[in-house]
Amino acid sequence: MNKTNTEYDLICAGGGIMSASLALMLKLIDPEIKIIIFERLDKIAQESTKAWNNAGTGHSAFCELNYTPEQEDGSVDISKAIDTFQQFEKSKQFWAHLTSEKLIKDPKSFIHSIPHHAWVRGEDNVEFLEKRFERMSSEFMFEEMEFTKDHETMKKWFPLIMKDREPDEKMAATRMELGTGVNFGSLTEQYFELLENHFKVPVIRNTEVLDIDPDGPEDWSAIVKDLNTGEKSYYDAEHIFIGAGGGALPLLQKVKIPEKNGYGGFPVSGQWLSCTNRDIIEQHDAKVYSKAGVDAPPMSVPHLDSRFIDGKKELLFGPFAGFSTKFLKEGSILDLPKSLRFDNIPSMWGVFWHNLPLTTYLIDQVRMSHEDRVDELKVFLKDAKPEDWELKVAGQRVQIIKRDKEQGGVLEFGTDVVHSKDGKITALLGASPGASTAVHIMLEVMQIAFPEKVRTKVCRKQLDKMIPFWNRDVREDKDGFKAVQERTSKLLQLDALH
Repeated sequence: MNKTNTEYDLICAGGGIMSASLALMLKLIDPEIKIIIFERLDKIAQESTKAWNNAGTGHSAFCELNYTPEQEDGSVDISKAIDTFQQFEKSKQFWAHLTSEKLIKDPKSFIHSIPHHAWVRGEDNVEFLEKRFERMSSEFMFEEMEFTKDHETMKKWFPLIMKDREPDEKMAATRMELGTGVNFGSLTEQYFELLENHFKVPVIRNTEVLDIDPDGPEDWSAIVKDLNTGEKSYYDAEHIFIGAGGGALPLLQKVKIPEKNGYGGFPVSGQWLSCTNRDIIEQHDAKVYSKAGVDAPPMSVPHLDSRFIDGKKELLFGPFAGFSTKFLKEGSILDLPKSLRFDNIPSMWGVFWHNLPLTTYLIDQVRMSHEDRVDELKVFLKDAKPEDWELKVAGQRVQIIKRDKEQGGVLEFGTDVVHSKDGKITALLGASPGASTAVHIMLEVMQIAFPEKVRTKVCRKQLDKMIPFWNRDVREDKDGFKAVQERTSKLLQLDALH
């Protein structure tokens, strides 16, 4: 086994948006920091980050009803919506900084304005949406939200959905002009181009991180394998970040830190109906989200989306859940069984036992035919024809399973940063809202792994320049935030604010 002669400050396992965001943010703060990145595929950004493999929505909680649950007393909790909004604004601020510094030349290559809508049918759902609107619009970050029960207004917002509707059908919708669509694959490719060409960060493709072992009291060694030659090497670093999407859990389980114990993962694959009729595609220019079905997981909120992928406008509907024991789209069918450990079996069993309706839901989803999926689409498009749509398989998502004293284990749909006590090892587990909040999550990783660096005046000054609200709540400075938001929109060439 070969050993590199270079000791790194940071090794990143995984070539997606998380590793790229962390490496780029650190390089902008400290150009001298030594970083190396390993990716098991021959190209970067091919798993969860790839445009076809994620929602392509700038998640700001404008339209995602699962971020605003109705409580038992009938009130609507918007705390997660406020957090999600702020997290995505940090991403936008960072992208605007890169644009202002000419590090990103054309923001339209990855982000564009598109209205975000929530749309519901039926009296109870209309009542919920109106309560949600009243609660959200009372906060200044959502004050531009519009609400309507009027069919004619909705025909202007999303005419394709309103075609052939009965005039007495009860429905309601909200609209936010500030919504965005994001091609995270294109963005990540630009990140890596900067890292390799501008900052000279080695990005080693076709190389898998097999294991991570201690190397003395301070450092860790990453054992890597060249998948072309089979040759193994090890690289020493003070810090290692595991940002390998679905591949993060199996790698974390090999690391000798107690904090990993009890974690498991449940893989769910995503599928979309993609429109093949260009005439239909051109009739819709919106993101329209509705409510998830009974017993459906929060990530399964149905939506009809205009997207820009590979330079073309596309129209997608979904997601539909599939099942595979793979943790990555390019993974192994043995990923799930190999992830079982004595320390996480109670967690896994607890989740299975307490989520039997979810299991039934997934079985029903897997058994769906093309006609069944088109029938689901007909809730949105009454005249949808099977021949105008084809099934696209999106990325794998590994939902977090963690210990719980009462149930043995709980299934979570967010993200967790799992880390050693000293912060030398950090790993990102989970999925939604994922890429949209990469900057926020990597700020958390930086504060865990590099607290001394983040505390310095030089670093904090640079962070203030890169992400003005990186450590501030926007509600504490409404006028200051509005000024930053307007500047960000102008730099990113988003036309909603000017």
